[in-house]
Amino acid sequence: MTAHTWFLLLDLAAAIAVLLVLINSRLRFHPFVALIVVSVAAGLAAGEPLAKLPDSVENGAGNTLGSIGLPLALGAMVGRLLSEAGVTDAVARAVLARSGPRSLPWLVTGAAVVIGIPMFFEVGLIVLLPLIFSIARRLEDEGGTRGSAYLLLGLPAIAALSTLHGMLIPHPGPLTAQTGLHANLGLTIGVGLVCAIPTIVLAGPVYARWIAPRLADVRPSAALVDQFTSASPSETAVRVGTGSGPSDEDTAKRGPGAGFAFAAVLVPVALMLLRTLAELTLAGASPVRKLLTFTGEPVLAMLAGFLFVLAGTASPLRARGVDVREALGDSLRSVAGIMLIIAGGGAFNQVLKDSGIGKAVAAAATGAHLNLIVLGWLLALLLSASTGSATVGIVAATGIVAPLSTAGGGLQASLLVVAIGAGSIGLNYVNHAGFWLVKESFGMSLSEATKTHTVVQTLVSVLGLGMALLLWAIAG
Repeated sequence: MTAHTWFLLLDLAAAIAVLLVLINSRLRFHPFVALIVVSVAAGLAAGEPLAKLPDSVENGAGNTLGSIGLPLALGAMVGRLLSEAGVTDAVARAVLARSGPRSLPWLVTGAAVVIGIPMFFEVGLIVLLPLIFSIARRLEDEGGTRGSAYLLLGLPAIAALSTLHGMLIPHPGPLTAQTGLHANLGLTIGVGLVCAIPTIVLAGPVYARWIAPRLADVRPSAALVDQFTSASPSETAVRVGTGSGPSDEDTAKRGPGAGFAFAAVLVPVALMLLRTLAELTLAGASPVRKLLTFTGEPVLAMLAGFLFVLAGTASPLRARGVDVREALGDSLRSVAGIMLIIAGGGAFNQVLKDSGIGKAVAAAATGAHLNLIVLGWLLALLLSASTGSATVGIVAATGIVAPLSTAGGGLQASLLVVAIGAGSIGLNYVNHAGFWLVKESFGMSLSEATKTHTVVQTLVSVLGLGMALLLWAIAG
């Protein structure tokens, strides 16, 4: 640990502290502006060349908007179309009519697991938001739960999506770790599932049940709720668990039903899943693999889902007098602020990487003498926290511990893959684009987002490590 390494670590701590002050003090900086200001200040303090710093800010913001912002915009338009056509409310009524409030978080968890297998965390959450908001709004209207219905349903989805993103193949981070550590693919998938299931249960529905009553005022903005839900829920009210639903006449008036919503979700999910299967099973030069890789890109998969929804709802919406073009324009206005904040988080992320702070964090961690599984987890945790990217944390940690691993593809290598993936999820905070997506989508303050999103992600991280160590102890 050199003096410069210590200085970079201090720079990171100061950057986060200044960011919190700018947003929460009387200055009340908009998070986007605060992120850009802190990004520039942190880069200058770390000694990043003046000629390179603007590129770091622009590339970080641009890359994040490309990978997250574009799918977010398409997802917002999909949500608006489904809402205007009454589809999301039909899904909410169908689910609520067949289940009670206590089972709803588990149903959302199951949906998130299915959707999260091929999707990145942010994209999966975007796809789920219309369903979460529609069910939560109706549950809230009927007084079927204590505390925030949005947290009760949203946190299980966050836990499931983040666990799969970090710990389970075929996501790119765990797949990279499995390749770099020469772990057995089948064993790694099996171990990942064993570790993921209890992690999702405890960090998702169980924690949501505890925290939701303590943050009862958390609710997304009215504009965002209206965008993802029907404007007149009272028209088709249904009691939770009663089995009653809309009449055939109501259904005809409202256009496509709940089945159409599930089909709309499955279009991007299927394209992304086909991509991952092609990458695992087909040769690199295969034309089929190239085609599926192209169509399975998140932006293109979401575009296909949008076009599917547009084709299925355009005629019913016109029959109801809805201006489709105007509705799509309105949908983008409600997420414009979120997209800018996510771009600011991407800029902060890139500056931290380009300034060498991530390497300083790695140097500090490798100086400690720890169990290899714990070391891999700790490196991924610190690198992910310092760079704002779970995938970067996994890739960098794998490169550091790979020379230290002599597992030869055995159980330890597979558990190390899971531990590194779990580490990359923890301490998800202000330099992570996903943090801002969750915070702004659910209308939370920084404190509320920390108690929910950051705590859930860290619970996933710690529980994933605990499961890996438990399996290692049993096998050893």
